[in-house]
Amino acid sequence: MKILLKLFLIFARIGGFTFGGGYAMLPMLQKEVVEKYGWATQEELMDYYAIGQCTPGVIAVNTATFIGYKIKGIPGAIMATLGVVSPSLVIVSVIAAFISNFQDLQVVQHAFAGIRAAVVALIISAVIKIGKKSLVDIFTVIIFLAVAGLSFFTDISPILFVVAAGVCGLVINLAKLRKVKDGGEK
Repeated sequence: MKILLKLFLIFARIGGFTFGGGYAMLPMLQKEVVEKYGWATQEELMDYYAIGQCTPGVIAVNTATFIGYKIKGIPGAIMATLGVVSPSLVIVSVIAAFISNFQDLQVVQHAFAGIRAAVVALIISAVIKIGKKSLVDIFTVIIFLAVAGLSFFTDISPILFVVAAGVCGLVINLAKLRKVKDGGEK
């Protein structure tokens, strides 16, 4: 029961202090889930993120659900999911009640501009950290550059990029294994 409460509270904190969506929460997830509690490795977190992006729903919710499930099964998935969405529900409800009264105030517009700038910096930081762990050889760098280039200049769905990159990674590694196996038999 204690771990379920901890899952809820940690994901509530992540959900409550992460502005900008699932990508912006990555630095907090890395710090809490990987570094502080060791509930997942960096590679597992990246896998959860990739799967979370390919499945229907919000990346933050999907990732919290996967991590909660890993830690404590279905009850853990429920508590982590409730934790990550609860702050948003409260904040959005409060903002919705008052937004029309404050949206035109300069101070509110300036605050949101600052928040957006911080979110961009946090996302860039997370991308650099993930890149250091993910771009491990020439093939992963080529896949990265291809996906980055295509995503900048086309409207192809991110899901197709993730699936295509997964297939490329599988084919490349199967070819490497086959080469090693064929080299070992001679």
